[in-house]
Amino acid sequence: MNSYFALSLLRWFRENGRELPWRQTCDPYAIWLSEIILQQTQVKQGMAYWQRFIERWPTVADLAAATEDEVLREWQGLGYYSRARNLHAAARQVVARGGFPTTVDGLRALKGVGDYTAAAIGSFAFGLPAAVVDGNVYRVLSRHFGIDTPINTTEGKKVFAALAQSLLPEAAADYNQAIMDFGALQCTPQSPHCGRCPLAETCVALREGRVGELPVKERKLKVAERHLIYIYIRSNGCTAIHRRGPGDIWQGLYEPLCLEVSGERGEVREIFSALGILSPLTSHLSPLNNLSLLKKSVKHVLTHRVLYADFYLWEPEERPALPDGYFWIREDEIDQYAVPRLIELLLEELWKNQT
Repeated sequence: MNSYFALSLLRWFRENGRELPWRQTCDPYAIWLSEIILQQTQVKQGMAYWQRFIERWPTVADLAAATEDEVLREWQGLGYYSRARNLHAAARQVVARGGFPTTVDGLRALKGVGDYTAAAIGSFAFGLPAAVVDGNVYRVLSRHFGIDTPINTTEGKKVFAALAQSLLPEAAADYNQAIMDFGALQCTPQSPHCGRCPLAETCVALREGRVGELPVKERKLKVAERHLIYIYIRSNGCTAIHRRGPGDIWQGLYEPLCLEVSGERGEVREIFSALGILSPLTSHLSPLNNLSLLKKSVKHVLTHRVLYADFYLWEPEERPALPDGYFWIREDEIDQYAVPRLIELLLEELWKNQT
């Protein structure tokens, strides 16, 4: 049964597998870069980023020599920015040790590389007999073998990792690519193509009518709401930004003046008057001349948070003193700073209102 499963996937892959540039090389740098980019990112979107990174930083040493700001700016729009910071840190690890590790354990020691990524790099770059287990693999295995153990539990991860490894044929790299493509193209999350599936006769979920029920996930954590107020200050051709610190969302990215409020939000003047944190801006914010609301209650969804943001434009005649951590930049240079996707959307609203 196991050999039939693997051979069927390899046969399907030869006819239907995706042609991707990082599959045309055994260079661990190109493969590692693709795997980090494709975490939480669809291939269609990730392809352009991979090509840009490869063109700008052709080797891992080139990437290691870049600044974190440069890497974050190139990453802008992909989200999950911890991936970019880990990518940069891992590049420096690789350079410091003189090259990529050639074992799964060694690869797993790199910043941002977990079990799946280590197995992928190991099998694709070095031919190691390591089975990959990503979202596509979970789906294919749970449906075909009728496994209802939740995939986001410790037990589930152990069960699927052991099963995946037991199915691995000698052609590990081709098989790993085959099962991932099969999940992405054939055994899809919604409306899988069961009518023309080469594994239909042996699929437990299809036989038992449970395709839509598998794989099983335990209920997610409660999503928290956060309410933000952004003030884009424009004064004499400049604007004010600051860099977000560690321990919160968007670490290392830039944003305009930001206030976070809890619960219901009142008029912005009431909020400002109730906050002492705005000093030394407070004196300039009364009576808040030249302040206009550009966008209200913009909803932005992150993994475990939902953000609601109001966006104001303030155009004081004289440049005010700024709170700690903020600094002035030329407004026409703001594109040189990496910002979160939410700020990109708000800036687009600003430019739209100026035309």
